[in-house]
Amino acid sequence: MSRDNYFDYYEKMAHWSFDEYDCHEECLTDWDLYKILRSLATKESRILDLGTAGGEKVLSEFPECAEILGTDYSPHMIETARANLTKSGRKNISFRVMDNLKMDVPDEHFDIIVARHTCTDAAQIYRALKPGGYLLIRGVDKYDCWELKLAAGYGQGFDDPVPVSVIDFESILAAGFADAEMVPIHTREYYRDRETFRGFLGAVPILDHLPEGSILEGYIARNTFAGRIRLIRRYYGITARK
Repeated sequence: MSRDNYFDYYEKMAHWSFDEYDCHEECLTDWDLYKILRSLATKESRILDLGTAGGEKVLSEFPECAEILGTDYSPHMIETARANLTKSGRKNISFRVMDNLKMDVPDEHFDIIVARHTCTDAAQIYRALKPGGYLLIRGVDKYDCWELKLAAGYGQGFDDPVPVSVIDFESILAAGFADAEMVPIHTREYYRDRETFRGFLGAVPILDHLPEGSILEGYIARNTFAGRIRLIRRYYGITARK
């Protein structure tokens, strides 16, 4: 999916919630972005959240601190985030539109920068972090939902010669970060029925479009356990220090 298509997609999804799909998740990897974030943050911390979407994770998972700025490429997503902020009553949080690849934030201003499932420019992030500041990334890897992508013959990152996780990590090292570490994150998601599973796949960019019925039904038959449909997800987590 091109960058312009991603923009259109997230503009349309501004009021969408993952909770609509009644998904039970089992994480098989002991790497939790929000636990790491809370362990690093202090009351004086300034945190930047890139790709904040509707701000739900900022409002529910980020610690209380001096400043949190959430940014997103989609104006509609930021409208949603601001509405959610008003309902939450939380303080010291703001949201605004910003392109991650054209970051217009002050130099050496943030103690922690978080990027979740979004594109990044490691050199610009390095510039925006204070000396000793931390970068935390959680991203979707090429091999996410790999059995389903193989069955369909296409999907997000399917034809990438190098997984985006490797590209991100090498860019972070090239930008000058120290103490960088990358961890593969494996999870299992379980959906309650075919309709819920198909609805989820139709709403997210894992596949450009749903595959033919026999392909999807074959996957469902192989991955149904106790009446629920399993989807194996593969993410990656990166921690790095300036």
